[in-house]
Amino acid sequence: MIEERLRAGTSGALTRIAALIARTGATPNTLTLLGFLGMAAAGIFCAAGLFFFAGLVVAASCTFDALDGALARVTGAASTFGAFFDSFLDRYAEAVVYAGLVIYYAGAGAPWAVEAAFAAAVGSLMVSYARARAEGLGIECRAGIFARPERLAVIIIGLLTGFVLPALVILAVATNATAIRRLLCVRGATRPLSRPPRSP
Repeated sequence: MIEERLRAGTSGALTRIAALIARTGATPNTLTLLGFLGMAAAGIFCAAGLFFFAGLVVAASCTFDALDGALARVTGAASTFGAFFDSFLDRYAEAVVYAGLVIYYAGAGAPWAVEAAFAAAVGSLMVSYARARAEGLGIECRAGIFARPERLAVIIIGLLTGFVLPALVILAVATNATAIRRLLCVRGATRPLSRPPRSP
């Protein structure tokens, strides 16, 4: 998956940057919160139609999202609550950007765009929920290609280039397809093994 490749390719640089941040006394949860606040600001920019600035802020916020885990490892501050807090705010962070787009397109009188943004938001949340719920049942489920890094990449490109509606359509289709793919993955993992027919 792209997420794993990104982690492998950037782990060294993130660790070095995190070591510098550690000297300031900042905590991983602080970076997590800053990342969320950045996404909230991006949502406000989206609602105002300032898509390019929203794209810049989302991209910057992703840096904080990547660094909080690295800082936790460098400082030995990794915790169960920290991991939960990170995932918790990640869901709100995505939702607030989509909410901003819904507000903008609703005001612009573009119902199809509103529906695309809403479908993308639901699909994004369901992709994350499917994995979390499956793992809660003891089933690893990372099927599909539209995990969070892929979703953020598409929305950033859409915002920066101005092709926001095409990006939303891609996200609306791909995220829900990924969620369904994970549903089928869990169904396959939980289906009882077929028994061979009994001999007469």
